Amino acid sequence: MMESWLAQHKNSITDPHQLAEHFAVHAGELAQVAQRYPLRLTTYLLKRITQPSDPLGQQFIPQLAELNNDVAQLVDPLNEELLSPVPHLVHRYPQRVLLLVAGSCFSYCRFCTRKRKVGCEDMAVSFGDILKGIDYIADHPEVNEVILSGGDPLTMSDRLLEDILKRLQRIAHVEVVRIGSRAPVVLPARITPALCEMFGRYQPLYFLTHFNHPAELTVEAIEACRQLVNAGVPVVNQTVLLRGVNDDATLLHKLFYSLHRLRIRPYYLHQMDLTCGTGHFRTRLEDGITIMDQLRGPLSGLAVPTYIVDLPGGHGKVPVTPDYVQRLGAQAQLRAADGTLIDYPQW
Repeated sequence: MMESWLAQHKNSITDPHQLAEHFAVHAGELAQVAQRYPLRLTTYLLKRITQPSDPLGQQFIPQLAELNNDVAQLVDPLNEELLSPVPHLVHRYPQRVLLLVAGSCFSYCRFCTRKRKVGCEDMAVSFGDILKGIDYIADHPEVNEVILSGGDPLTMSDRLLEDILKRLQRIAHVEVVRIGSRAPVVLPARITPALCEMFGRYQPLYFLTHFNHPAELTVEAIEACRQLVNAGVPVVNQTVLLRGVNDDATLLHKLFYSLHRLRIRPYYLHQMDLTCGTGHFRTRLEDGITIMDQLRGPLSGLAVPTYIVDLPGGHGKVPVTPDYVQRLGAQAQLRAADGTLIDYPQW
């Protein structure tokens, strides 16, 4: 019998005309967007979206704004393609690699950094590709940490996912594995006792998830995360600062404190990457700094994430605070890990 989560995944909405049956949206306009940036929406999410303009609707329902031609946006803002020595592996930091083991997600975030290819033919990942990536890791003893991402690794079966974890475990210099997934938000049924028990066998393993709004912390999502934590799997969260969705200190205070109480560590608050098709979500750096100033003090230090910018061109993540940003007209200057001073636009 097909597992509950798999059945839900197979029944996801992928056609804009299906969305038009639920919301007052123009199916033809949505289809234009979906031709370039695919649509996928789980029935779990569909039941929780009240309208396209609500916090969940904005994150998952296509908008014509995605097709706007903004010259300040980049197709591959983090330069991942040039930092990819073998297909679907990104080696940006000396001791860590990103292994993209899945080409699709349960639902497609409209602000995705990899929206250029996630869910598209360009992102088809074969098991042979994964094996080449693992061989690369084995041949590079400086790599001690591997992040599994994609797409969403949890779209794979437990058996296939465990095969990858076993192979990584056999590499002596790989000491830590992270798995990035938005399943607790978009399809919490995917977090099963069997999956949690399997993860428990491959410690140290960190589960990196992605809550952006308190409305995403449903009973089902909370239970999914509780299962992971109770199985001994540390859960950390990355939030993306999104204009009109969560760019409010009071709202983020509620989100971060709720995560803290659930034993989920708020890890990063991301400034939006300069990804083509996402400009309508982007906030100004100074707005993010103001929000962080408002969070510090009222919010426990354990619940305060680091506000970061992933610098364009693959220069790496830098923390953003009033001490790091020098306002020079319409530009901010941020220092990369190698000491390079990089201008970053203010919006």
